[in-house]
Amino acid sequence: MTDWTVPLEWLLEADSPAVRYLALRDLMDRPANDPDLVDARSAAMASEPIAPILAAQHPEGYSIKAGAGYGPKYSGTVWTVIFLDQMGADGADGRVRAACEYVLEHTQASNGGFGPSQSPGIPPPSSTIHCLTGNLLRALIGFGWLEDPRVRSAVDWETTMITAHGVERFYATTPGPGFRCGYNGGQPCAWGATKAVLALARIPAGRRSPETEQALRVGIEFLLACNPATAAYPTAEPGAQPSGSWFKLGFPVGYITDVLQTLEALCEAGAAGDPRLVPAMEWLVAQRDAEGRWASRHTYQGKMIRDIDRAGEPSKWVTLRASRVLKAFAQA
Repeated sequence: MTDWTVPLEWLLEADSPAVRYLALRDLMDRPANDPDLVDARSAAMASEPIAPILAAQHPEGYSIKAGAGYGPKYSGTVWTVIFLDQMGADGADGRVRAACEYVLEHTQASNGGFGPSQSPGIPPPSSTIHCLTGNLLRALIGFGWLEDPRVRSAVDWETTMITAHGVERFYATTPGPGFRCGYNGGQPCAWGATKAVLALARIPAGRRSPETEQALRVGIEFLLACNPATAAYPTAEPGAQPSGSWFKLGFPVGYITDVLQTLEALCEAGAAGDPRLVPAMEWLVAQRDAEGRWASRHTYQGKMIRDIDRAGEPSKWVTLRASRVLKAFAQA
């Protein structure tokens, strides 16, 4: 029988306030007004890694340099917003709100999607892409911006680009419906699909349009078309081996995707009880060490404003990610 237990006491240690906060919220289901949860979030905002990232932010809301924010990778404004969300930063904090506003003003194209432009000026519609749009859309929803018309526009872009309902035009970066991507040789991209599903799944079920529900179903079926632990999704070169990044779990997660993030997306989208997930869940459990912890195998050492994990060492962040998935699977 598979052991679904997680090292909860380790995750709740006070030396990592952000991990403690998220473990209390996501693994122990503490309500928003729980004193321990409130204290943990306050400590997280004043500690590594959130505090130094926010301290480096320009008063106007951008990180490192003004502009569309994709560069420098992974310390520009785009990545600050994406990573702060993954770290559990408080969306009500003025600095977080300023970063979100900056991204909406400088990174969103006129068609509603987000483009990975490093050129001056707002990215053109032809640059919009699923992975960046999904990452930023998920973060913006998590920070409380769902009702902002610009965020609703991004939801519409993601939905229509998947379903092709009402889409005005496809581009080289998104050459067709589903998750086709110019960077993947025009083939459907599982990295983009994972980000899109994570974003749309974050919209409360009662506030999703029928088209968005359909887009989620398309994403779930695409990601479950093969065992996620094999990552045997379409590649630019037919028959090519999947990127090795699939199998290197880490934190935070940028434009790449690992097996665990695909499991996160499927669980958040309500597919935790699908029997097709079992082989991938068994793969995930097999990655643990003898103490039930997961190691970091992929880091952005030297590329982020603040380094987090060291490759090869047990990671509270990766263990937290895996624990959320194990909880969802066990409860399905």
